[in-house]
Amino acid sequence: MDGRTGQKARRFMGATTRLGPSGMTRTVAVLGVVQILTWGSSFYLLAVLAAPIHDATGWPLRWVAGGVSCGLLASGLAARRIGGIIATGGGRRVLATGCLLLAAGLAVVGLSQSLPVYLLGWLVIGCGMGASLYDAAFSVLGRLYGTATRRAITQLTLWGGFASTVCWPLTAVLADTLGWRGACLAYAAVHLCVTAPLCRFALPPVPAVAPPAAGQGQPSAEGAGDPRFWLIALAGVTMTMLSSLLSIHLFAFLAERGLTLAQAVAVGALIGPAQVGARLVEMLGRGRHHAVWTMAISTALVAVGLVGLAVGLPAAAVLVAFGAGNGLWSIARGTLPMEVFGPDAYPRVMGRLATPVLLASAAAPLLGAVLIVRLGAGGAQVLLACAALVPPCAAAGVVVLTRRERASRV
Repeated sequence: MDGRTGQKARRFMGATTRLGPSGMTRTVAVLGVVQILTWGSSFYLLAVLAAPIHDATGWPLRWVAGGVSCGLLASGLAARRIGGIIATGGGRRVLATGCLLLAAGLAVVGLSQSLPVYLLGWLVIGCGMGASLYDAAFSVLGRLYGTATRRAITQLTLWGGFASTVCWPLTAVLADTLGWRGACLAYAAVHLCVTAPLCRFALPPVPAVAPPAAGQGQPSAEGAGDPRFWLIALAGVTMTMLSSLLSIHLFAFLAERGLTLAQAVAVGALIGPAQVGARLVEMLGRGRHHAVWTMAISTALVAVGLVGLAVGLPAAAVLVAFGAGNGLWSIARGTLPMEVFGPDAYPRVMGRLATPVLLASAAAPLLGAVLIVRLGAGGAQVLLACAALVPPCAAAGVVVLTRRERASRV
């Protein structure tokens, strides 16, 4: 072994030590804190601040709440490019830049004196969301841990599940103390002083890799040549639409069944524990099964929940099923592309998959409102139940194709 080879081996062994079990725990903890604060100050922000903003400014509530849709739209348009940057650059700078964009967007929103400026701030926040939320974080974990990413993603989703639990009360306290503008500026300061430095300096470095040469391997690297990619994308878009629609219009659906607001809130509160419980079960499984089965189980549970809601099964039972399925889906959508397409293609595949999913999430609030107006709450539930059968069918297709692909290797 010459000196250069020995030096490379020592560097590799050092990297392996940093990225081992203890290193993974530290990395997930850092990203977990970042995910709680980034989700809480972007996607979940207007659940608390929409009404205060409307009351203080007089801007139409639908446009105030539509800020999140603007953000998701920008995030979806940027996702593919972000995945490509993470694939070649490692991701620490991408995540840190995402946090800085969140800070800038929140500052614009907090200082805005007109609705167009407010919405512009949300477009900046959306770019930050695309570079700092789950899809970007999963891609970074994929670059760090390769085929061992599944454990890290499962752990990270447990952290992310507490975003609303932590940040809704925190946002309410900030709004009561500082006003809605002060709350936005406070979160901007948190991203400048906490999340961006954590991403830049507390995450382990990953060696950059050369981008694929023009016309060489790009389509296969992004999964477009594999029908499983399109089945996963179809399931992802449908699952996102269903989750967003139910989250936004759940109380209307439960009221149509005769539940009071207090009863609906009590039953709806079961979704969160069901999500966390399902993720814990997945983590205890230690990845012994292929991620395609996580996809199959998650989509089946969501279908059971929405079909059960439409046909009048007990609300508590169907929402527990829906919550468990939704919790498992967040793991499946992060781990399945790794196991199907491999670590080299993973960041680009995640970016490519994130684009339609985020665009669907942006369109969901408007679509749900249109469905309820045109079909009524009951009719909308029936349509959602029918749509909920699509992801399990897509999962079945992925199972069949994955078995064929494995058999062809033997």
